[in-house]
Amino acid sequence: MLVQLFIQDIVLIDRLEIEFNSSLSVLTGETGAGKSILLDSLSLALGGRGDGSLVRMGASSGQVRAVFNLPADHRVFEKLHIIEPNGNKKTVREGDQAEIVLRRVQSSDGRTKSYINDVPVSVSQLREIGQMLVEIHGQHDDRALVDEDLHRVFIDECGGLTFELEQVSRAWKNWETAKRELSKLKVQVSEAGREADYLRSSVAELERLAPEPGEETNLADQRQQMIQAQNIVGELSEAEEILTGRNSPVPVLASLVRKLERKTAKAPGLLESVVEQLDLAITHLYTAQNELDGAINKSEFDPQALDDAEERLFALRAAARKYNIAVENLPDLAIDMANHLNALDHGEERLAELIKQCSEHETEYDRLATILSKKRRIAGSDLIGKVQKELPSLKLDQAEFIIEHECGPHLAGANGHDKIEFWVRTNPGTKAGPMFRVASGGELSRFLLALKVVLAENGSAPTLVFDEIDTGVGGAVADAMGRRLARLAQNVQVLSVTHAPQVAAKARHHLLISKNNTDVETPQVTTHVEIIEEETRRDEIARMLAGASITEEARAAAGRLLNDAI
Repeated sequence: MLVQLFIQDIVLIDRLEIEFNSSLSVLTGETGAGKSILLDSLSLALGGRGDGSLVRMGASSGQVRAVFNLPADHRVFEKLHIIEPNGNKKTVREGDQAEIVLRRVQSSDGRTKSYINDVPVSVSQLREIGQMLVEIHGQHDDRALVDEDLHRVFIDECGGLTFELEQVSRAWKNWETAKRELSKLKVQVSEAGREADYLRSSVAELERLAPEPGEETNLADQRQQMIQAQNIVGELSEAEEILTGRNSPVPVLASLVRKLERKTAKAPGLLESVVEQLDLAITHLYTAQNELDGAINKSEFDPQALDDAEERLFALRAAARKYNIAVENLPDLAIDMANHLNALDHGEERLAELIKQCSEHETEYDRLATILSKKRRIAGSDLIGKVQKELPSLKLDQAEFIIEHECGPHLAGANGHDKIEFWVRTNPGTKAGPMFRVASGGELSRFLLALKVVLAENGSAPTLVFDEIDTGVGGAVADAMGRRLARLAQNVQVLSVTHAPQVAAKARHHLLISKNNTDVETPQVTTHVEIIEEETRRDEIARMLAGASITEEARAAAGRLLNDAI
């Protein structure tokens, strides 16, 4: 439950700290005292829409902190583990109870910061947790039970149909997936059929060409190398002719060396060095000759290989121009066209298979959705009976609560094929219709309260806030609503902003909201909240009965209301 609400620098509130208990709490006060500010502040802490205008004049920012005390096994803690894996370490636990603190800081420039147990979170995460902790209902609040979109949800909650709903949602997803695949294949087969001849000739051509990734670059490199070799081979052959041909200097030098060697004995010390250098020159010429032979061998290439490379390059580049793509994309194009041709050749077989799958998924969805519809009718009938029992005590004994349930294939969706609306007939002989259209403001509030009393037994947020749902009713009707709010408070915490003294008298916790001036020299209006009891409470209820002038008769009537509530 909500145990504390701290507000600072929000609209007319300077600094305010309110303690709550688990019983029925009412908030009363004159019009304009600030009751709506309290609810706006609570809504802000729960992840509601922020607005820089909420910040108190003269302050740069304001903040709201809501403290909740919950059973340690409440489902909200599972969600906290997802939002903040270490959040559990920041949660204060005492035995089987745990504390959660939601905090929102609103800057005057419109920006906000959100925290859960002092861990920064996004506003959407704060809102998700807030919705699990508090429900705020007003007479015309679109989050209340008059929202048609929520009627099916409430029926599912009443019937405990979570498992069945998950089965239907899964079957719908499978069916939708199969239908998308079927639609995609139909488009592929249709497109392939229109270009069948072109596709077949293109696939055959690309299969003969068999382009490979990176082939153009490799061929271009090889061709360049062969052209360079062709250019240099002439110079190498000329050099070889000089060294080894008829005019080679080697035989001449060799003959000269032999002649000089024969003369060395006749002239000792004169020719030995010359002969040695000539021998060395002949050795270098032989070495150069060997190196030249190696270079010639390396530079040799097959002219046919050059022709083949150039022909392959021409074929690849011609195909690329034909299909208006880069040569490097030809392999992917070949695969893509082959797949399209395969879709054409085997499309009918695959289409038949997918059509069968779609039919099977549709049958399974219809089966599960029909089961869910039947259980929803049972749950709806049970809800009608329980709500109908609540209506007489709320002075709606002539009214009838009706659940309009339509189902069929035209309504098929992830949540089943049902359309569920809460209808009412306010008086015998009148035409029934949607609750939010047929019921008056006061009647709508009582239907809403009857539904919440029943639904609270099937699970509810731990704190329910009713914002003036007793508007437009009084006397016995207001008294009946007060009794039902008190009954509802036996299962959940209930906070009610009310102008009805009959409702206020049923509370166990009474908060009086008022305005006062905090500074005489510079008057500044602030909202003040105090817990009232006994005489003060009797006077407040008397004021609600009589208006500005509280008479003794009003005090006596207030006393009777309080005594009757005990």
